[in-house]
Amino acid sequence: MRGKGLRIDFGSPEYTEEPTTKVKFQTLLSLPDCSSPLSLLGTGYREKVFAIIGVKVYAAGLYMNQSILSSLDGWKGSSAQEIQGDSSLFDSIFQAPLEKSLHIVLVRDVDGKIFWDALDEAISPRVKSPTPVDESALSTFRNTFQGRSLKKGTFIFLTWMDTTKMLVAVSSDGMPSASDATIESTNVTSALFNVFFGSDPVSPSLKSSVANGLAKCSSECYDL
Repeated sequence: MRGKGLRIDFGSPEYTEEPTTKVKFQTLLSLPDCSSPLSLLGTGYREKVFAIIGVKVYAAGLYMNQSILSSLDGWKGSSAQEIQGDSSLFDSIFQAPLEKSLHIVLVRDVDGKIFWDALDEAISPRVKSPTPVDESALSTFRNTFQGRSLKKGTFIFLTWMDTTKMLVAVSSDGMPSASDATIESTNVTSALFNVFFGSDPVSPSLKSSVANGLAKCSSECYDL
């Protein structure tokens, strides 16, 4: 029997562990300002190289509103490898006017400026000829982290409400109760999504895991 649309229903426990960092992510997540709980699609980690030594900086999990998946019916039956290499699928996820959230969990202490500099290093080349709106959004984004000491275990949520608006929340004490900043620039929000899910992602393990999650969901939902 075929379903009417893709749904995330892996029969998984309440938490999923990112295997390299051992960080546990809730499989369902309720965030301020989101219309409904978001479902975990995949996890991964970010590693930076310092003096030729790879240092793990954070684990990350991608969550999304399940209704987004109904727009991905055209990819049903695709393998994880096919999904991972298909930029149009990830573009469709970004373009869907429903919530997606990247949950970052630091696995080491990081100065806020260093965290932002690494993020900006990846975002800036993807924002061609920034407009005043883009510059303002980047300034707001930067000020969220500047002068902030980010301790191991800190939660950072980057939540795309739609293509033009992203909420940023930082919490050193569990789940945030409110957002710290609102980023309003299509160029900046799309560049950030591309940083993680474009052709050259900063966390290949995260993109691969998300592709596996989409392939598994497609197979389980349509091959019944």
